Amino acid sequence: MKKLIGVAILLCFFSCLTLAQETPKPEVFGGYQFTTMNPSWNASGWNGQANFYVTRWLGVTGDFSGAYSSGEHFHTYTFGPVVSTHKGSLSPFVHGLFGGAHASAAGVGINGMAMMFGGGMDMGRKQIAVRLFQADWLITRFSGVTEKNNARVSTGILFRF
Repeated sequence: MKKLIGVAILLCFFSCLTLAQETPKPEVFGGYQFTTMNPSWNASGWNGQANFYVTRWLGVTGDFSGAYSSGEHFHTYTFGPVVSTHKGSLSPFVHGLFGGAHASAAGVGINGMAMMFGGGMDMGRKQIAVRLFQADWLITRFSGVTEKNNARVSTGILFRF
């Protein structure tokens, strides 16, 4: 009987610890982005992102974006891990995203690969927060040609559910 009570007390203790480290709620981001591709092409557009946290600091991100300039279009759809801390009103994060890209101009398009490595800072504790910035190093590969001199910067509104 003493062993059963001891096990019950340990279970209650560990249950309390897991409640103290509650996983953050899912997040959805939407906002403006500026993209520069191999410094000759600059474009503005939109960026959307959804984060689902598995633990207090580790989650999965889906990121979608579009940039437009002078009849040229560039879209990305990437997924990957995100590491974030949610203490206080500032939440810094880093991520590595992998997926695809589509570039088109004058009705002709091409598909390729995209990788983004970067991070940013969110401000706010409540359901609505502000993404102060998100900066990503963007690597693309189209038709066997890899471009590593690309960057993307985003800002906007973050919703927590």
